[in-house]
Order: sequence, then C-alpha cells, then structure tokens
Amino acid sequence: MNIRPMIEADLDAVQTIAAALPTAPQWSRPAYAAALDAAATPRRIAIVAEANGSVAGFAVACLIAGEGEIETIAVAAGAQRQGIGVLLLGVLLQELAARGASAAILEVRQSNRAAAGLYARSGFREAGRRPGYYRDPAEDAVLMRLEIKENKHF
Repeated sequence: MNIRPMIEADLDAVQTIAAALPTAPQWSRPAYAAALDAAATPRRIAIVAEANGSVAGFAVACLIAGEGEIETIAVAAGAQRQGIGVLLLGVLLQELAARGASAAILEVRQSNRAAAGLYARSGFREAGRRPGYYRDPAEDAVLMRLEIKENKHF
C-alpha cells in the first residue's frame, strides 16, 4: 500500500470511488481539482492510497486558522476493512500537524458507525451535532474533534 499526494490523473478513480459510496461527498471534478492547487485558499491536503497500481481510497483535508478539517475519507467498497482508512487518516493527521494545526475537526453521518468508530479509535471525541445537516437521506451530523498537540499517536 502506497499513500501519496493526489494528482490530476487520479481524479477519474477518485470520482468513481465516491460515486459508488452513498456516504461519500459527491464533489464535482473542479472541486477535486481545486484541492490539488497549492495556491488555493483554503490550503488543502489531498492524498490517495494506491494498491497494485490502482487508487483504492483517498482523503482530503483543509487547513484554516490553525485547525485542520477532515473533509472526506473514502475507500473503494472492495478495499474496505483492510486498514486503508486508518492509513489515510494517519497521514492526514501527520500532515496537518506538520503544517501547524493544533486540532482536527470533522463531521460524520450519524448512521455511519464504521467511520465514527475509526475516528473514535484515532482519538476524536464528539464535540456536538448538527441536526438535519445531511440530505438524501436527511440525518444529523456528528461533529468530532481531536487535539493534535495532545494526541501524537497517529
């Protein structure tokens, strides 16, 4: 398994993975392309997990005012439960720490227990809820937070 920066050539695979996962954000191609732009604001970290020459998962985070926001982590259905999400999250947290983030935040669908469990095992704690935040289907977002300076075990 190789974790590396996302490049433009990965965008078709990234969109295919996202489209096949009902809980993944459905970003447009220009939105993913903007995540690759080093000069864009906010600054983003976009990475992929590559196995046997194919993209098996991806993750995007942004850095705003000293905090990192995990925007998406998605693993292809056939590659789930193999530790890829853990690897992607760990690399994102390392990158955020290296860029000076003091904390990482994220939101996850209330029904996405697998993702919430991954985040909890990584040290994130529930910090609140946003009722009715998601659509199709409508459900609450669980807000989670990790103090990076206190949790360097990733």
